[in-house]
Amino acid sequence: MTDLPWGRPVALRELARGPLRLRLEPDAATRASIARELRLESLPALVAEVEVRPWLDGAEIAGRFDGRVEQICGVSLEPFEQPISGTFDVKALPPGSPNAVEEAEPGGELTLDLDAPDPPDRLEGEELDVTGYVLEHLALEIDPFPRKPGATFDYSPPPDEESPFAVLKQLKNKED
Repeated sequence: MTDLPWGRPVALRELARGPLRLRLEPDAATRASIARELRLESLPALVAEVEVRPWLDGAEIAGRFDGRVEQICGVSLEPFEQPISGTFDVKALPPGSPNAVEEAEPGGELTLDLDAPDPPDRLEGEELDVTGYVLEHLALEIDPFPRKPGATFDYSPPPDEESPFAVLKQLKNKED
């Protein structure tokens, strides 16, 4: 398994020798930058293990990530940490690939099969941004409405203030 600096692209030509197994672990400064980008309080830990294999004239990227995220509880407004993990399997093709799915014409019909696998991504060049795939799937796993374990929402409406007419009515009843 190869340890790569965070953010190093993988050229498709590197896959000619066979699959690459990568372990990606960003340093503290990079995790802080990722946390800001994903609007987290912090990202105390993140490790991804990814395998990049040749596929047609592109690549298949399969991996798993584990980490810890710190978010603000939507109920108590207190920060808390929770584990996060996920897996992904994505295929990508270089520009001009004969294997790429044709785009629908503007104004044309588009047929979607929700049970079909996602079509391969189209790369902008001959390199894969492996960390981009890790971050994309990390972002998809983050809870958009975080709740600290044990946090409860206890709401009691404020006591109704007496209207000025109710106060006058009470004064009138006292006089009688």
